Amino acid sequence: MTRIAQLFERLRAENRTGMIAYLTAGDPNPESTAGFVASMERAGADLIELGVPFSDPIADGPVIQQAGDRAIKAGTNLARVLAIAAEIRQTSQIPLLLFTYLNPALRYGFERLAKDAKAAGIDGCLLTDVSVEEAGEYVKVMRDAGLDTVFLAAPTSTDARLKLVAEYSSGFIYLVSRTGITGEQDNISSSAMPLVDRMRAITKLPLAMGFGISTPAHVASLAGKVEAVVVGSAIVRQIHSDSSKLEGFLRDLCGPLAGPAA
Repeated sequence: MTRIAQLFERLRAENRTGMIAYLTAGDPNPESTAGFVASMERAGADLIELGVPFSDPIADGPVIQQAGDRAIKAGTNLARVLAIAAEIRQTSQIPLLLFTYLNPALRYGFERLAKDAKAAGIDGCLLTDVSVEEAGEYVKVMRDAGLDTVFLAAPTSTDARLKLVAEYSSGFIYLVSRTGITGEQDNISSSAMPLVDRMRAITKLPLAMGFGISTPAHVASLAGKVEAVVVGSAIVRQIHSDSSKLEGFLRDLCGPLAGPAA
């Protein structure tokens, strides 16, 4: 059982909704990332998504695009992110999900990536732009290495695609609250809860909701409705604007999660 699966068992036992925190690894430099992860864990993060900077991040809005550009200019690549994960593992057992795109994974090689990610202490992988209909080979390689494979489900996904997402996902399923790219929003989309209901009818896997979640009010509105919430752009923006306040910022976001879980 991966650390991710263990986490969701613990959240269920504690009757608590979890906090999944994303950051772009290597922003502003590779040496700072492990310290940011430690701050987020102290603040209440339950799982960390380590974003691999990529030159063409089609699913990401300007905040994460700019962070990826800074990280790449600082010399961060997939291999360096795996080294960062190994550094984090020296002091922490927090679940780590590698968040990347298909191109870097293909260039690195699925089998090599699975082997090296496992050795570095990664618990699972999410390829943002992989087509679930063509993911069989990737899933087999990752699962054979003992890694979870997390897939995205969107409000526009057909029922057939949602069933494939459920079949190929392990650990949890990442629900996209709205169509479009990542980024902070004023309100949670009205399409979010219907997607939760559609997935609940198909799978018993834990559900995490992301894209556009950036305030304690957003978090509060989802607590008890999904097993975890995902915050990304707001964290990346805080790191860039004033990283010294990162821990307090995330602690405020985690505040509403003391209530019952889904």
